[in-house]
Amino acid sequence: MKKRFYLNDSEDRGDRNGFSVIADFEGNEEQLMDIKLDDVLPVLPLRNMVLFPGVFLPVSLGRKSSLRLAREAEKKNAYIAVICQKVAETENPQFDDLHHIGTVARIIRTLEMPDQTTTVILQGSKRVELTDIVEDTPYLKGHVTPLDEVLPEKNDREFQALVEAVKDLTVRYLKSSDMFPQESTFAIRNISNPMFLVDFICTNLPLKKDEKIELLQLNLLRERTYRLLEILNREVQLAEIKESIQMRAREDIDQQQREYFLQQQIKTIQDELGGGAQEQEIEEMRAKAETIRWSEEVKKTFLKEVDKLERTHSQSPDYSVQLNYLQTMLSLPWGVYTADNLNLKSAEKTLNKDHYGLEKVKERILEHLAVLKLKGDMKSPIICLYGPPGVGKTSLGRSIAAALKRKYIRMSLGGVHDEAEIRGHRRTYIGAMPGRIIKSLIKAGSSNPVFILDEIDKVGADRQGDPSSALLEVLDPEQNTTFHDNFLEVDYDLSKVLFIATANNLNTIPGPLLDRMELIEVSGYITEEKIEIARRHLIPKELEANGMKKNDIKFSKATIEAIIENYTRESGVRELEKKISKILRKSARQYATDGYFEKTEIKPEDLHDFLGAPEYTRDKYQGNEYAGVVTGLAWTAVGGEILFVETSLSRGKGGRLTLTGNLGDVMKESAMLALEYIKAHASQLDINEEIFDNWNIHIHVPEGAIPKDGPSAGITMATSLASALTQRKVKANLAMTGEITLRGRVLPVGGIKEKILAAKRAGIKEIILSEENRKNIEEIQDIYLKGLTFHYVKDVNEVLDIALTQEKVANPIDFTIKKEKQDEKEDQSKKEA
Repeated sequence: MKKRFYLNDSEDRGDRNGFSVIADFEGNEEQLMDIKLDDVLPVLPLRNMVLFPGVFLPVSLGRKSSLRLAREAEKKNAYIAVICQKVAETENPQFDDLHHIGTVARIIRTLEMPDQTTTVILQGSKRVELTDIVEDTPYLKGHVTPLDEVLPEKNDREFQALVEAVKDLTVRYLKSSDMFPQESTFAIRNISNPMFLVDFICTNLPLKKDEKIELLQLNLLRERTYRLLEILNREVQLAEIKESIQMRAREDIDQQQREYFLQQQIKTIQDELGGGAQEQEIEEMRAKAETIRWSEEVKKTFLKEVDKLERTHSQSPDYSVQLNYLQTMLSLPWGVYTADNLNLKSAEKTLNKDHYGLEKVKERILEHLAVLKLKGDMKSPIICLYGPPGVGKTSLGRSIAAALKRKYIRMSLGGVHDEAEIRGHRRTYIGAMPGRIIKSLIKAGSSNPVFILDEIDKVGADRQGDPSSALLEVLDPEQNTTFHDNFLEVDYDLSKVLFIATANNLNTIPGPLLDRMELIEVSGYITEEKIEIARRHLIPKELEANGMKKNDIKFSKATIEAIIENYTRESGVRELEKKISKILRKSARQYATDGYFEKTEIKPEDLHDFLGAPEYTRDKYQGNEYAGVVTGLAWTAVGGEILFVETSLSRGKGGRLTLTGNLGDVMKESAMLALEYIKAHASQLDINEEIFDNWNIHIHVPEGAIPKDGPSAGITMATSLASALTQRKVKANLAMTGEITLRGRVLPVGGIKEKILAAKRAGIKEIILSEENRKNIEEIQDIYLKGLTFHYVKDVNEVLDIALTQEKVANPIDFTIKKEKQDEKEDQSKKEA
């Protein structure tokens, strides 16, 4: 009697779903095994498939040699040896590329498939051993040795029980697996021949190729059945684990959890089988960790976190956070430092090439290099460059990095109001990330870069924390050796980083943060310096930016000076650069239209055509023809300015004081202090005290639309009041700045260099300062002081002695009041009453 089961006639490429072989067997297996074979047989290599005796197997052929072998064997009805390759990718296998145990088979049928491929159906007959390859063209031929099949006794009850156990386990596996149709269990139950049952199961179950080869090598059917039983036990356990996961996940699953559920199944299977992409990635992390130079504590923490990642499911939200954390740790430049350029002459040359002036900053950087060269190692200083906008504070950082040959990082702090921007987020949050300090070091790839903290005076604070307080640890050389980032959770050494902060105004920087930095003032440029900066840096830069050659457009010194004086009002050179760019853009347009430059040299008289009417007029000294008008010096965010304090008098009872000019509270208090001082010392100044009762005093500071505040106009107001009340002229070409007290002391003020530059621009020749400001003048280079005379004072009386001349203005006010006229007015008032 012959039985045949057609369970799935699909093409087999080694990755089947369900049964794809045909089981064909007789009641007497000896009929199939008892065949005569030649010593040399054609060899058909299969890639991922193993053929067992008594089993039909469809095979898709692709190699030309295999197609030729199949046609000749089918034509002659000859036997062939079917052997599995060790590596599926091998295209032309030889003896060492093949497993040496295979099966003799016949080609039952050849099918031409619709996709232009050829499929042959093989019927396995007998196990053989391949001993040698004798030919490899046009296809493989080799010596084969038949292997005997040792069958147990027919009445062996133990073997019968073993076969039934295999059959039951196979049925259990088929029922719990979704890879096979349920009709497969019917086929298994209806196979009565033990040998064919075992071979049928070995062929059809999705076992590993090496396990199938191992089963095929066993001569004793009993041993093969025992080994199959072990494999089935494992597969059934795995299938039951999978089913258990399905049952647990099915209790409360919804549409959003479906994908996670499916991935959980895959993860569990991968864990049981011991492999997967996740494991490979983790092993790569461990291997990379061995190459990084970090401390034992950090390494221990890292390996602990890797173990935690290994236990986390890949679809869990925590997995991405954990993976991001480990990748951040691996990306940080632990112990990676760039070699410093310790050639001081070369470094100085680089600094001078990129920036004109800024001697203090250059000197400090060269001092740092000198100490580093002598000592070999030191903590980097925390430098704060402060000054008005556009003077080159930020670009100076890039030059320092180039001089030191270090990596360059710039981090803008303007508007930062979240502490996490500095220290990072804790990993308890989804989407957590490290702070910008750590991210910048990853980007630099070095642990000793030049790190620019731009606009540190514009850091904000709100309910999310105070970033300036978080910077205290970063900018403290005693603390930043163990900088703690909330995301990283291990200490990182920032002591080799050269931090350079920039600021426009120190008043907005918290005191503790200011105390940790070494302050270097980068003050404004005088006109001569701006001209040199424009010639050396700005004009070549803008010529290149506008697509022009070096000699296409030229600017004379007089032209540059005219731009500076008439079209810019700044301490730096940012506006100057914009004006130069505007001139070159108009020239570029004219060249693009006409094909030539109309003006190759820009002259001062040409500026009106390029830039329009002059935007600014220089503040000029206005002379001393009027009493009560005094020139003061003020500091603004864009540099120094001169201002005029004007005092006028009008008759009126009560001596009212009026202040105008958009003055702040501090400046108003200075005016009242000055008036009280003049009242208290009226006799010394030869002022009739009755004036204060019969004349109203009005103090005005011009340009009333501009807010003004600060104490530095104290002595200017006192001098203006004294001049108005005495009608004495103020010394010509004189300006002053200083705060006063009620006792008449003159206190020092800030912004001295900017105020001096403003005085020079206005044509001032003499300046009155507090004695305590003498040290500020001594620190300024002689080029800034040329043409100026300084008077250092301690008391307002000294100011008045220097500022007021003995000459009276033309047509002075007559303050005398005749007593007779006064008495007559009083009598007339009484009569009318």
